Amino acid sequence: MIKITLPDGTIKEHPKGVTPLEVAQQISQGLAREILSASVDGNQVEITTPIQEDAHLVLYTFEGDLGKKAFWHSSAHLLAQAITFYYPNAKLTIGPAIENGFYYDVDFGGETFGDKDFEKIEQKMIENARKKAEFKLYAVSKKEALETYRDNPYKTELIQNLEDGSITFCTHDDFTDLCRGGHLPNTSFVKAAKILSCAGAYWRGNENNPQLTRVYGITFPKQKDLTEYLERLEEAKKRDHRKLGKELGIFTFSEKVGAGLPLWLPKGAALRKRLEDFLTKAQTKAGYEMVVTPHIGHKELYVTSGHYEKYGADSFQPIKTPNLDEEFLLKPMNCPHHCEIYNSSPWSYKDLPKRLAEFGTVYRYEQSGELHGLTRVRGFTQDDAHIFCTSDQLLEEFKSVIDLTLYVFKALGFDDYTAQVSLRDPENPKKYIGSDENWEKAESAIILAAKEKGLNTVVEYGEAAFYGPKLDFMIKDALGRSWQLGTIQVDYNLPERFDLSYKGADNQSHRPVMIHRAPFGSMERFIAILLENTGGNLPLWLTPTQVMILPISENYVEYAEKVSKLLENNDIRSLVDTRNEKTGRKIRDAEVSKVPFMLIVGEKEQSTESLSVRKHGQGDLGDFALQDFVALVQKEIETKTGTLSH
Repeated sequence: MIKITLPDGTIKEHPKGVTPLEVAQQISQGLAREILSASVDGNQVEITTPIQEDAHLVLYTFEGDLGKKAFWHSSAHLLAQAITFYYPNAKLTIGPAIENGFYYDVDFGGETFGDKDFEKIEQKMIENARKKAEFKLYAVSKKEALETYRDNPYKTELIQNLEDGSITFCTHDDFTDLCRGGHLPNTSFVKAAKILSCAGAYWRGNENNPQLTRVYGITFPKQKDLTEYLERLEEAKKRDHRKLGKELGIFTFSEKVGAGLPLWLPKGAALRKRLEDFLTKAQTKAGYEMVVTPHIGHKELYVTSGHYEKYGADSFQPIKTPNLDEEFLLKPMNCPHHCEIYNSSPWSYKDLPKRLAEFGTVYRYEQSGELHGLTRVRGFTQDDAHIFCTSDQLLEEFKSVIDLTLYVFKALGFDDYTAQVSLRDPENPKKYIGSDENWEKAESAIILAAKEKGLNTVVEYGEAAFYGPKLDFMIKDALGRSWQLGTIQVDYNLPERFDLSYKGADNQSHRPVMIHRAPFGSMERFIAILLENTGGNLPLWLTPTQVMILPISENYVEYAEKVSKLLENNDIRSLVDTRNEKTGRKIRDAEVSKVPFMLIVGEKEQSTESLSVRKHGQGDLGDFALQDFVALVQKEIETKTGTLSH
């Protein structure tokens, strides 16, 4: 007999060789019908995998992320099967599950594949799914694998990089693929399929390699789920920040300036400034000091920090100077610069914690195919800060950063979030720098801080930064999509690499601990998510124009200007629409521009010094005295921002 430990701590004895499915059947037949995948001691496996020794077992349905992963990974096999049915000469490469669905990169060998082919692929996938074919994983030798794919250079390249004895194939129905596992019990769970799009993608993301066709798809266990997903997708198109950014005059791009380098228009620059002012005010209250660092740094700075070794290939090429062997890099990170600011003065334990903050612009070379609006760019501004503290101060400082991050989220309407504890990958220690002792201290501090703050947490192995573990805040937006925004990291390693120190109470030199944090993450990505989450209807305290005043004729422009001045004196941002247009047209234009309030002024309003008020998306609110309207706006701002002033 072996002991199986479930997530709730329950321990039950089962015969050696029991499968996750059999464990589920003993819990309930309903669960057994829903279970799609499982993990044994943290490793995802099929539900028919025998468990040979004591283990921790987690069972996954479609509601869980790893359940979806198994579902969509298996669906990628169905997609590949359908493609090779219609395109027998196509060469398959890789087909992973992604956050929403899956894709397969295919070399169609000169044959065309596009929108017109989607429907037949979908139908073939469902036809094959109905066969209830089991997914069977089995080991093959490297020699056998290479022989199987002798005509496929992509699979051959993958196999060459695998160790003999670790190679597996997966077969279902009449289709076999190179695969490491993590499948559904059989194909019948897939009831609905949709090919979403196709696009060009370089083999292994290298522009020097052949270009393939990446086919994106998604599947569900019910047709209803697919219908709802497609409806959300249509809503997402309306909320696309690239579309809204253009319509609202927030940002633009120029090929002459360069791909992935956003240009902020006046309204966008004002929006950024308000976000910066908001965070600066909150940071100042929390004891941060603002610093400014250059946009470039000596290459040796990033060699010292370890960033050049880990990310040099993803940086822009070094900038050479007239001096021999002198090279600079566009700044890829702010933390090495902040380490040098700390190093510029001697510190005592009485001076700590030292909190340095900066809205620092950094540059990273992203592949052109990976660029996407403001969410994936080559130049972006981080709301970066680094806290240098003693080990004794670490826990309280980390909790204070959690408080600041949640304060930011609340003020901006992000209420649905999960805190992800991002730890090392125990199977790949070469990815990280520093001693095991320091990593264990850092990981323990994060886990304890999150527990003491009562956060809803999940643990993800392999998601840590190369220099330390993180607490990443995963936000769900209005469409149910998950985004990583704020991040807090504990770092014992950079202080060692930069030889940072402070004098302790014992008059000896000690090493500080470093906390990295960015509640927004980056201004670009945060604004993109904010636009999509709100559909462009920004919080009142943030919106560029809070009030549009619409005189019904030129006779009332003077009164409109008087109202505007009064509003400005009360810190309410307003504009007067003096165009020679009908009032209905002015209202429509203000609605399209998502201006929160519209004030119509004519003879009645002028004579009574009142306002006819409309609210975006709600319509007519009736007549207001000037001061009553000012009070209405100020109350809404204060309600949304708590103790913040606008």
